[in-house]
Amino acid sequence: SRNFKNVLVVSIGFLSLFTAYGGLQSLQSSLNAEQGMGVASLSVIYAAIIISSMFLPPIMIKNLGCKWTIVVGMACYVSYSFGNLYPGWYTLIPTSFILGLGGSPLWSAKCTYLTISGNVQAAKDNKKGADVVNHYFGIFFFIFQSSAVWGNLMSSLIFGQDSNIETNIPEDILSTCGAHGCGITLETNSNSTNGTTSSRPAQKLIWTLLGCYIGVGVLAILIISIFLDNIDHEQTSQFRGNREPFCHTFLATFRLLKDWRLLTLIPLTMYSGFEQSFLSGEYTKNYVTCALGIHYVGYVMMCFGAANSLCSFLFGRIARYTGRAALFFFAAATNLACIIALLIWKPHPDQLPVFFVFTALWGMADAIWQTQTNALYGVLFPRAKEAAFANYRMWESLGFVIAFAYSTFLCVEYKLYIVLAVLVISMITYPLVEYYEYKNPTEPIEQAAYEIPKNKADEAGIISQTWM
Repeated sequence: SRNFKNVLVVSIGFLSLFTAYGGLQSLQSSLNAEQGMGVASLSVIYAAIIISSMFLPPIMIKNLGCKWTIVVGMACYVSYSFGNLYPGWYTLIPTSFILGLGGSPLWSAKCTYLTISGNVQAAKDNKKGADVVNHYFGIFFFIFQSSAVWGNLMSSLIFGQDSNIETNIPEDILSTCGAHGCGITLETNSNSTNGTTSSRPAQKLIWTLLGCYIGVGVLAILIISIFLDNIDHEQTSQFRGNREPFCHTFLATFRLLKDWRLLTLIPLTMYSGFEQSFLSGEYTKNYVTCALGIHYVGYVMMCFGAANSLCSFLFGRIARYTGRAALFFFAAATNLACIIALLIWKPHPDQLPVFFVFTALWGMADAIWQTQTNALYGVLFPRAKEAAFANYRMWESLGFVIAFAYSTFLCVEYKLYIVLAVLVISMITYPLVEYYEYKNPTEPIEQAAYEIPKNKADEAGIISQTWM
């Protein structure tokens, strides 16, 4: 169907864009470790996403439509790759802020687009809207999460050409790796005077990698601009013709906070930020780079991306049989087991397969957090999709900001305890929403809300209509 084609176009566009950004994010804590600059840039990104989530998504989506909001957001992401060409406080921080401003509208537009497509297709096929939306999110994350494979493959293959790679890491350095370590620093030379385990790759190789990342980012913009249908064109034109007061659109994100269901989902949404930031910021630096070297970061994160991608597709399909709750608790149990094991484990190069096992399990759990939480927001708030997904991005980003903010101050052990605490709170609050939804199902917006013949709408003076 045309809707399925659009889902594939969105997915491939995001795959191309995040091949670049995902690879860069995985390397920031190791590559730009001087004065914590890399982690600081990630904190700025998610702080800017919080700011943009407060007002930009509803304004941009209602004025530009989902398609062109996605294009503008992608352009903001590409600017971050340019900032990394000459990393410094005056290049990384401004481009991080630009990326963050475009991040929330980008993701909110994507989620809104998939939710509309799913509801329209469900009405055509006489299926349950939630099932089709779940399926579409599963397809999206199946394709999107594989970006971690390609982006990290690029970095490992390119950095693997460096002739200065250190392969023999001293035992005194290995003893500082893992949960009881308090961070390492990657210097431009290989002298291990302050806990350094590996030298920084040659600048020529870094520029080669960034050139590849910029290329695939521009490709993503072209794919969306050329091949994606503008499915909400009528609603966008109608909004511009009957413009609401600015303050009404501006406050849409905050008005939704009156709904107790959204407030109850905040811990679960923030946990998504905590668990992703731990893997990309702490596991890559204090386990992989510390014990194996920076050239292994890409290979280990490829395993995460592959597991995440496959499980996203799998869980998107089986959710209709198992329900969301069973999958959420399965993901929680998986993360709980990983956290306990990471607290105990002392990483060593001789245990190479274990590094990949942890990322595979983490990727499987993250597939559930991403697909099911996004679908849950779409099901619970069908009449306020833009504001709902803006809230999702805002609270998830707050989790990222908090985690990256304490990254340079706390030892890994305490970071794991914080992630564990947020997980436990999430599994206490989430079932309340699920139980209420089970007892009082939210009515989805059917196809008629999106596809009204224009002449009939004009005759009847109808702006939008929902089938009973």
